[in-house]
Amino acid sequence: MTDLLSSPDVSLVRDGDAGIDLADVRARAEQLLADRGVTYGADPDDDQLRAQPWRLDPAPVVVDEPEWARLDAALTQRAVLLDAVLRDVYGERRLLTDTLLPPTVVLAHPGFLRAVDGLRLPGRRELVLTATDVCRDGDGRWTAVADRTQAPSGAGYAMEDRRVVAQVLSGVYRQTSIQRLGPFFHALRLALHDAAPPGVEDEPRAVLLSPGAWSETAFDQAYLASLLGLPLVEGTDLLVREGRLWMRGIDGLEAVDVVLRRVDAEWCDPLDLRIGSRLGVPGFVRAVRAGTVSVVNPLGASVLESPALHAYLPRLAREVLADDLLLDSAPTWWCGTPEGLRAVRDRIDRLVLLPTDHVGGAVTGWTLSAAERADLAARIEAEPWRWVGQEPLQAGASSDGAADPSSGAPRAAVLRTFAVAHDETYTVMAGGLARVVEGTAGPGAHATDGPVVRTPVAASLVSNATGAVAKDVWVLARAFDDTHEPDDADLGTSGPERARAGDGPNRATSGISPRTAENLFWIGRYAERAEGQTRTLRLLVDRWDDEHRNLRTTGGRALTALVTALVPEELRREGRPDLRALTLDPQTEDSVLACVRGLSRASSAVRDQLSSDTWGPLTRIERTLRDERGRRPVEQPLNLGPTVDRLAAVAERAALTAGLRPVLDRALEGLLALSGITAESQVRDVGWRFSDAGRRLERAQRIVETLAATLVPTRAPTVERLVLEGVAAAHESAITYRRRHQAGPRVDTLLALLLQDADNPRSLAFQLDRLREDLAAIPAPRLPADQRDHLVTGVTDLVAELDVRVLAEAVGEPGGPQAGTRLRLAETLESMRWRLVAAGDEIERLHFVHLAPSRAFADVWGSA
Repeated sequence: MTDLLSSPDVSLVRDGDAGIDLADVRARAEQLLADRGVTYGADPDDDQLRAQPWRLDPAPVVVDEPEWARLDAALTQRAVLLDAVLRDVYGERRLLTDTLLPPTVVLAHPGFLRAVDGLRLPGRRELVLTATDVCRDGDGRWTAVADRTQAPSGAGYAMEDRRVVAQVLSGVYRQTSIQRLGPFFHALRLALHDAAPPGVEDEPRAVLLSPGAWSETAFDQAYLASLLGLPLVEGTDLLVREGRLWMRGIDGLEAVDVVLRRVDAEWCDPLDLRIGSRLGVPGFVRAVRAGTVSVVNPLGASVLESPALHAYLPRLAREVLADDLLLDSAPTWWCGTPEGLRAVRDRIDRLVLLPTDHVGGAVTGWTLSAAERADLAARIEAEPWRWVGQEPLQAGASSDGAADPSSGAPRAAVLRTFAVAHDETYTVMAGGLARVVEGTAGPGAHATDGPVVRTPVAASLVSNATGAVAKDVWVLARAFDDTHEPDDADLGTSGPERARAGDGPNRATSGISPRTAENLFWIGRYAERAEGQTRTLRLLVDRWDDEHRNLRTTGGRALTALVTALVPEELRREGRPDLRALTLDPQTEDSVLACVRGLSRASSAVRDQLSSDTWGPLTRIERTLRDERGRRPVEQPLNLGPTVDRLAAVAERAALTAGLRPVLDRALEGLLALSGITAESQVRDVGWRFSDAGRRLERAQRIVETLAATLVPTRAPTVERLVLEGVAAAHESAITYRRRHQAGPRVDTLLALLLQDADNPRSLAFQLDRLREDLAAIPAPRLPADQRDHLVTGVTDLVAELDVRVLAEAVGEPGGPQAGTRLRLAETLESMRWRLVAAGDEIERLHFVHLAPSRAFADVWGSA
């Protein structure tokens, strides 16, 4: 299959070739992306702003080596030119004073930040990382559509696309000599090292500054941080003190030397830039001005994204580089000159109109009515410097004639290329992120002129927001590499990098901020909460299916006792528990779905800390619960009158659990897989300790609360035996319990197993031992460890002092207010419960600092 971006006559993947079924390949790619949690969009917990799965067409774009070499040279030249422009506009500004570049193009652009004027990065280049969107024009020539210099996104998606395509098209991939993506990321790592301020003696400390987990490109940011080995931080994780930038670590402040930012520059500092920003760090610009931290890309680099600049790049290339521009831009007119304004006004019905500040988005002139075009023309003439007219490149007219296979309509395609400053030049990623969108109405075809003709969408409008589908880009290599290492194999430390790292050891850092630690802690809690609730629901579903037909039997009475103890009162009606709500209702507190959503939310916030294998089980759990939630259960009458026969009543009770058991089984399988990944794949560092502490604390609380709900009331011996067996099963201890106590279950023996047996991984004693071990490994800089852990120690002492026989036999006096209640057991368990709850609160108070939003007030701070 060739594509609009592919070199003519280059085709490696066709449907049917070598047994390739593209429909099957697409399905497998979609499954892989879902299992790896690759998303693009907003908050996945918001039904209206749900993160969308990343869309990938696995049929790659293929470019031969000679053509790519020409494009590589053109992109390198363009990056060098943009770097020269950036250095000049924040330096001598000779390009403006010599009128090679109209001052209004730069000085009126919101990306020009006066607060950082005159600041320079160490090293030869100011523009460290750049992305350029290119496509083929109607004659098949590569043409630049846009430059991305603010905080270029997509490199992480490009690497993930390569990994997926290499797996689903493994046969073709292994037999094809393809240039690797790894060298680009290796060069980026070295570039961050080179950008460090002078005087950094040890290995420079770099971080990736993210706007947060619900950024549209959150996956891309976290994936890039993982590839580069950088902590993924947010503004609240950083602070400026004594003129330099620090990361808040669990055991103190950790110096930061380099920031790879994905936050737009104006939001980076609420003091010197955008007042009221909650994404930045107060004093950030002052630390940059002091030369103690470097920012990549530098603050203010987005001035190069102005589309007005495209009209002047050819002239700038001749003057600055003494060479012709190798990569043409789409024909562009800036309305800030009389000639440009006249050209745009005459062609307004055939152009894409772009605000230079990107506010409001692009307008396609050919889709407007006459009145709308007149209104737009008036707006442009009122503020001509804010507008650019650009010819829509009709990429669909390329010679290969690629079209959407389902509709036959031509497709527009844009390739985002990436370049990073490396030594004296730039390293261009051998490939990039291609995006393809089906054609829509083009110039000269709109609704008021008759039938809409399917023509390519303007290349400048191709984006994820317009429904574009990603494609991997294969750049053919001249020599076949029979080792065929994966792309990320090149990311290890090379000889040159080791030489730059210095002779001394790296600075000891945890890399864990309080925000990260808190999310890891709640990952453990939510995972254990979901698992415990799933086990409890499996028990109730099984008992309900066995005993609901006659609740007067011994089994029915035991079922009623378990339902009363384990199902919240608001979810019980006329003795019928709403087990579906307890499984699938996100609004029900501690439902399985609510717990899984909490787990997903916390995991998304610290994606860079987790194994990539985490997302497969988590995604499958979410899919299982979502599918079951969408299935309509069998409806039965809820109000049973005396005329309704017994069969109808039985049918209604049976419908309460219809389809739940297999759903709970699949959910538990996924949760156990997550538990195994956490136990076997994570390094036992501070982050893992927080996650494990959360799990141990949650399991300890659940044991105590379950025992209090089920064992404090006394019951008839036959009923109590069934309840005890159910409790043991819910805590994954039934087999051990039966093997040790063949004479039958008793309250005292079950208490011994679930409270005191330190060899039972489901006992309270085991959780307390592990919790104390975890806490001992976590620094407590603001309080001595023994004071922090005294609550856990108190519960440990209570467990050690227990006499389970006395607790089981101490029952309230017959006829008294506490008749039928194990009073001492209730008191003991309540004493344990409040201490465990307080211990969780103490951990949060000491380790998870919640800062007030950063704000600045101009009348207070002034211009100092």
